[in-house]
Amino acid sequence: MADSTSSIELIVTDLDGTLWEHPASVPERTRHALLEVIHEGIPLLVATGRRVVSTRDPLASLGATPPAVVLNGTLGVDLGSGERFHVGGFEATDATNVLAVFADHGIEPCVYVDHEAPSVWVSEMPSTHPAHLASFGDDVGAAALADIVESEAVLAFGVLGVPEEVALAIGSAIGPVASPHVAPDRQYGGFTVTVAPPRQSKWDGIAAFCRSRGLDPGAVLAAGDGPNDLEMLEHAAVAVVPSDAHQDALALADHVIGAASAGGWADILDLV
Repeated sequence: MADSTSSIELIVTDLDGTLWEHPASVPERTRHALLEVIHEGIPLLVATGRRVVSTRDPLASLGATPPAVVLNGTLGVDLGSGERFHVGGFEATDATNVLAVFADHGIEPCVYVDHEAPSVWVSEMPSTHPAHLASFGDDVGAAALADIVESEAVLAFGVLGVPEEVALAIGSAIGPVASPHVAPDRQYGGFTVTVAPPRQSKWDGIAAFCRSRGLDPGAVLAAGDGPNDLEMLEHAAVAVVPSDAHQDALALADHVIGAASAGGWADILDLV
């Protein structure tokens, strides 16, 4: 990994734990830095595990509508225009296998699909944290998940706020059939498990964005903090990691910035 900021063509940033600790309490230092990046015309791409709506709305409240890679690399969309630049997703067999692993551990996940509304499906007894479920609002439907993975184009699976031992067991069991990401949950406590298609990561969406905009994928500065950011940190020309990040992310850092809760994202301005 090279460490040169002189030729950076694109800033890529994760959200939770990197840009903000929580979208409802973004430090003013971060808010000002984000708007300065936009004002200066520095190309900016968001790369997050969130879905489109939960990415677009809090960023819009900050005055930003950048392009975004959501659901850990399975979908790329311009948040302002709605234009898509990348669509991934599960093969039906892989989606069925992932759902079976969750079921083997007594967990009913959220299933994210390539559909306008609802874009999330749950069973009648979802295992995700109640507050997470409530955050979907009208953008969620209830059905037999086995039917959903057969009839819909599945982009991702996820469950938030489950016990650590359950999350680790699911992540280990899913590893051979898909790309799981297991980490402490910053919002709801417990642990989060998100699952992307096999061998797919945020970098897939980043590379697609670079192709669509004529940017050099070898001139990317990427900022991230968690296990789902490792691939993009490895591929980036410059890897930027918050000081309180997961140890595996810190091991890849070219630059360590302050924690998101303290406005550390603004330190990126010193690197571009």
